Amino acid sequence: MEESRLPPGQYVPRGRPVIHYGRVPAFKPESWDFCVFGATASGEEHRFDWAAFEQLPRRTRVADFHCVTKFSLMANEWRGVTPATIIAAVPPDAGVRHVMIWAEYGYSANLRMSDFAAPDTLFAMELEEKPLSPDRGFPLRLVVPHLYAWKSVKWVRGIEYLLEDRRGFWEERGYHNVADPWREQRYSYQEEPGEGPP
Repeated sequence: MEESRLPPGQYVPRGRPVIHYGRVPAFKPESWDFCVFGATASGEEHRFDWAAFEQLPRRTRVADFHCVTKFSLMANEWRGVTPATIIAAVPPDAGVRHVMIWAEYGYSANLRMSDFAAPDTLFAMELEEKPLSPDRGFPLRLVVPHLYAWKSVKWVRGIEYLLEDRRGFWEERGYHNVADPWREQRYSYQEEPGEGPP
């Protein structure tokens, strides 16, 4: 059963590997905030401090996790805030079709709105009923199970609503703009017309 859920070219490793770019940031709850900006419906940005974000309703999702380096971690139990909750609190402009997820150190990843708002996408705060460990993205990471895991940004600090798509950190460095593991969309040279920014 588990093998039938593995995308092409993936394998299940021993243990739970952790990969990230750069150092693990220190969490400072008194100065941490989460900003929603860009093409909001109101034209204004909105900020949640840590106390406010912690009070948002949480949901649990069980989902697989597929790294572009070819390992997959199966049936992870994540708990956190759905994008639908954020979208309801800070609606986007009607023309928004993409978002940029921003994290510590200016790291970013772009997503189609349809991927961001998908039912299995989550701003995770817990993994397996425990708070995320710092190296796994504490206090907040995005989880987009149906895409390669570089889209599942760690240490998230905000969302930018986009009227036009543009590439994030790894996408600018040659990774595929969409990142569907079932189609092995690993690199930008594989992109078909319409899959990248204009």
